[in-house]
Amino acid sequence: MGSGFFTDTDADSDAGPTPAVVSVILVVVILGFSFEPGVVLPCPAAVPMVLLQLAICLPSARRLRGAWTLAAQVLLTPWSGLPGFLAASVLLVVERPVRWPLFTIVVLAAGPLAPGDASVHSILNRIGNALAHGLIIYALTRLTDLYAELRTTRGALAQARVTAERERAGRDLDAVLGTALAEIIRLAGQGTRAAGEIVKVARAATERVRAAPPRQSADGADVPSGVLAPRLVWPIVVATHLEYLVVGTAFLLGAGLRGWWFVAYAAALAAVVALQAYHCLPRPPGVCPPYVAWTLGVQLALSLGMLAAPDGPYPQLVGFAAASVLIVLPGRTAWPAAGALTVLVAIAMLLRTGGPGARGTALLLMDIVVIALVFYGLALLTGLVRRVREAHGALAALAVARERRRIARDVHDLLGYGLSAIALKGELAVRDPDRERADTHLADAAMLADRALADLRAIPGESQKITLAEEVASAREVLAAAGVVLQVRGEADEVDGMWEALFATVLREAVTNVLRHAAGARRCEVDFGPGLLRVADDGCTVPRPSGEPGGRAGTGGNGLRNLRERAAALGGVLEAGPTPHGRGFVLTVRLESAPVSTVG
Repeated sequence: MGSGFFTDTDADSDAGPTPAVVSVILVVVILGFSFEPGVVLPCPAAVPMVLLQLAICLPSARRLRGAWTLAAQVLLTPWSGLPGFLAASVLLVVERPVRWPLFTIVVLAAGPLAPGDASVHSILNRIGNALAHGLIIYALTRLTDLYAELRTTRGALAQARVTAERERAGRDLDAVLGTALAEIIRLAGQGTRAAGEIVKVARAATERVRAAPPRQSADGADVPSGVLAPRLVWPIVVATHLEYLVVGTAFLLGAGLRGWWFVAYAAALAAVVALQAYHCLPRPPGVCPPYVAWTLGVQLALSLGMLAAPDGPYPQLVGFAAASVLIVLPGRTAWPAAGALTVLVAIAMLLRTGGPGARGTALLLMDIVVIALVFYGLALLTGLVRRVREAHGALAALAVARERRRIARDVHDLLGYGLSAIALKGELAVRDPDRERADTHLADAAMLADRALADLRAIPGESQKITLAEEVASAREVLAAAGVVLQVRGEADEVDGMWEALFATVLREAVTNVLRHAAGARRCEVDFGPGLLRVADDGCTVPRPSGEPGGRAGTGGNGLRNLRERAAALGGVLEAGPTPHGRGFVLTVRLESAPVSTVG
């Protein structure tokens, strides 16, 4: 749609006209439908009928919608002359599957039961009006409902997709890493003869953990059942256009036109309505219909030509052109242009010799405004149904993508350390000639595998809580087993609680890097300060088989990327790189809101 109400926003925004604008359109259309042709004021029974219809349709009064409002409208319909209102209320209030059969009965009964003459033309005209009014009011009401449904269901939809993704991720993780950890626990029970196999399994599992996260699955987003389906929207749009075409043709016949004049006017009417349907086709935001300059120009020429034609038999065609202007032009020019068209009709009617006069012109203008808003609203409906469905899918996909990244990050951060420690314990068991110490290393490997397995099965839930004090103690133990002395300056207990999980994760990643990549490391220093953690070692970086640094470069590795994301989320900065003297590696995270410290 080209209307200025539409804006290009991200998936978290509700693109489209504001709910207030849609509600105003709905109110104007309902009020316009309540006036009989040629009558300045509606009949007294129409007033409560209109009020009931507003209560049923407007979002602010929707809680009043129910059986009592429908029953009151049933009683008022014979005297109000507004069967289309009852038809719309049936669609809005009655549940499936009797909704549409009852709607059909109300529409058909509008012909013979409504007051007026019993001619075939009058009966068909009343049936057509009831059909069009019912469908239009129903469609525009559902348009207002779409906004509320998008806001209320998107969170539930995203959560449902996230839950499904967690279940899938849990199955995948258990199948890949859970099996490996269970195998490590089994092998640890076999003694030192299985130590080499433990190292092999732990190394393979570590590579899986540190690999890039898998692509998001291509499963589609389910759309809540409350969202109006396109297969229901299009019959409403088509039926409304056809009804106006039929009513317009009957009007031309009723005006006494025959012969070539009738053919010319009927062809103009058909062309204007067909072009209106073309302009209503849903399109991406900001995209105008192909050849719109020609189609809109032809529609304007035909509808305005009626004003200059003999007797000006159908000036209401300008309402269709005004609707197209609202649809295809930007909002800042669309509304003034539509208003100018309406003013042009008023001038033409008032200046016409033998014209309808001031009273008749006012009624014509009201009819034109209603037609313009009806078809503008229908165009909004066709576009918004599609865009709401796309928005639901985009929101769910975004939530799933975030959850997949979170799971992949937690797998890396929580399991990479444990698997590296298991591999280290297995290597120590292989190398240690003392059988008792080797068995102790294997028991430690089994304990670490047990802990990693518990972490693995908890990961698909919410993000895991790890404490800094536990990480310091664990780092000291694991590094000592690898022959690395850990020196800690500052107090871990004094770190602010909002930063504790980040610092614990950074420390775990730093220790993992020492175990995997720091050849010959003998010392690791950990410094805590206000909003600061610094971890430095004196090892040499171990290159990968390809010759590239093994995850310790300033920009390399998923681990450092994960940590930068975590730090940035808390307004912090993470820096990583070799020490100034060229031997060793330093990992520093600083919360920018914290005071500058001179630690290290």
